[in-house]
Amino acid sequence: MHYKLIMGNQAYSSWSLRGWLLLRAFDIEFEHEVVPLYVPAWAQFIADHFPATTVPTLLAGEGDDRITLWDSLAIAEFLHEQHPAAGIWPLDMRARAAARCLCAEMHSSYVALRSTMPMNLRRTYKTVGADAETRADIDRIEQLWAWFAANWGGAGAYLCGDRLSAVDAFFAPVASRFRTYNVALDSASQAYVDALLDHPATREFYAAGRRETWVLEQVEFDQD
Repeated sequence: MHYKLIMGNQAYSSWSLRGWLLLRAFDIEFEHEVVPLYVPAWAQFIADHFPATTVPTLLAGEGDDRITLWDSLAIAEFLHEQHPAAGIWPLDMRARAAARCLCAEMHSSYVALRSTMPMNLRRTYKTVGADAETRADIDRIEQLWAWFAANWGGAGAYLCGDRLSAVDAFFAPVASRFRTYNVALDSASQAYVDALLDHPATREFYAAGRRETWVLEQVEFDQD
């Protein structure tokens, strides 16, 4: 099946990183297009790909048989159905159920973290502190990482062991935020962040984002 992934600015679009990893990290062939956020091309994207209004959007198939998926959880499940041997979700039933719960919580929660520490993979800030609500989000995420890894991670670098899975793809933008804002983490969490950001697919995404010239002033801060 032919896949085309439509993403927002790679420097800023956290959801796009998830979509990218769900394909690139599992060796699924695809082409991609970047549609800059909040410019005239964005309105054209919405007009051309209704009902999609968000990125990432995955176009699967071609012509009249093309399927449009505009939600990262839906993309993960669809790709798992099409490529069951790729290892997108853990093989163990309990680990798979827990991974889906973590992804769903990531999908719908952590409003404080998202709003106070927007993704910006071209910057490193040393003086943007976490308020109480943001710190609570960070603590919750670290607790979930520790619980999941203790049950299903073994000695591997990722939550499910040696191989990246969908739950890691969903937390990769969080790892990016933690690095951008120099968030203090425990040693296990820091090792996990480093592993996620050192994955070849993540490094490729970072390199592309750093080459971009678009700037979103609303997520650029003056602090060093």
